[in-house]
Amino acid sequence: MNNKHFTYRDIWKISYPIIIGLVAQNIMLVIDTAFLGRVSEITLGAAAIGGVFYLTVVMLATGFSVGTQIMIGRRNGEGRYHAIGNVFDLAQGVLVTMAIVVWVLLHFAAPPLLERIISSPAILEESLVFLNFRKYGLLFGFVVLGFNALYIGNTKTMVLSLSTFVMAFFNIVLDYLLIFGNYGFPEMGIAGAALATNIAELFTFLFYISWAYFNSDYKKFLLFQRFLPDRKLLRTLLNLSVPVMFQYFFSFSAWFVFFLIIEQIGETALAASNITRSIYMVLMIPVWGLSASVNTLVSNTIGRNQHDRVIPLILRVLLAGIVINILLVQVLIFFPDPIIRFYTDSQSLTEATKPLLRVIAFALIAFSAGMILFNGLSGTGKTMLALKLEILSIIFYLLTTLILALGFKAPAHVVWTVEIVYFSVMGLLAFIALKKANWREINI
Repeated sequence: MNNKHFTYRDIWKISYPIIIGLVAQNIMLVIDTAFLGRVSEITLGAAAIGGVFYLTVVMLATGFSVGTQIMIGRRNGEGRYHAIGNVFDLAQGVLVTMAIVVWVLLHFAAPPLLERIISSPAILEESLVFLNFRKYGLLFGFVVLGFNALYIGNTKTMVLSLSTFVMAFFNIVLDYLLIFGNYGFPEMGIAGAALATNIAELFTFLFYISWAYFNSDYKKFLLFQRFLPDRKLLRTLLNLSVPVMFQYFFSFSAWFVFFLIIEQIGETALAASNITRSIYMVLMIPVWGLSASVNTLVSNTIGRNQHDRVIPLILRVLLAGIVINILLVQVLIFFPDPIIRFYTDSQSLTEATKPLLRVIAFALIAFSAGMILFNGLSGTGKTMLALKLEILSIIFYLLTTLILALGFKAPAHVVWTVEIVYFSVMGLLAFIALKKANWREINI
């Protein structure tokens, strides 16, 4: 990567391993949803509520890892490879601490909270079973996020693809064994799905440790050598990461509230929304990959003191994302039935899901613009500004959801149109910020 600016080939070279990794990860989620859809509609709905609640809390760690990725990307662009190890070791210490805190919160706070906000007793019971098992995967899951930040930040994204295939392989095999009780294993239902993911994260952690040692990355970056925190570096990393942490937390909190509102419409609407969520997240994969790349590419570009290249780079990635998603949504428009039948044999659930797919076909285009522009802004280091813009977008999102669902008693597919509103507002605000904000003067 010694070119004066990043070309489409450079963008693709960094993006496609992330995309491949996300494909593997989302295949895992698709299989989870498809298996649970064959258990019952209640289990499928509980997976939506329990899964999104878990992700909401975990997004604090994901946001911290993104801040770590930005700082590692800046050090990589500056050519200060030994400094990367200091950032990585410090980040892993913080992530382990966060895993302990989040476990305590899930163990003690989740049950009384969910009892107050979930109206269906059956969905509440299944959601709590899922969380009771899933919380034991926090430690290895959080440490894996730190490794993800390392390898995306230094643009060695192929390692991320390999690690995700390891996770997907073990998760899918264990899902088949533990959800249905095949080959003599206990039939655990939704608990089996949670346990399978926990074990898969353990194997992914072991893969990363092995890779770092056998490929001598621990020598190149001086990993695993600093056990006492560097207070100055910690302060800088937290200043960069905390806004991203809360940005991710608020974003998924809004989605959790969205699914709670959908639950008020009915159990079938909730099950249909969970199928839609799974399909939606699969089709988001290319832009998620491009967004992770633009974050790192912007940080590396600024590290090389090429500030004038930043906005053209973001727009180049944006164009690629929009074109890809325009092509992908044709699948939703022309082949909705076979896609939905992969998740369920229920004709009524299939009919309830089809209108939702038409809505997300349009939402994916808005997602392309909003997510890439927003991650480009975060990559400049203006993470506090990004958090403020995220809060504004979420307020607009939730108000629109409440007005449609509770005020107008709109059906689920109409409520889902708020996704279009959310990403459109986010993209517009991020574009204005990139043009107007003083991000060129930030040092991290």
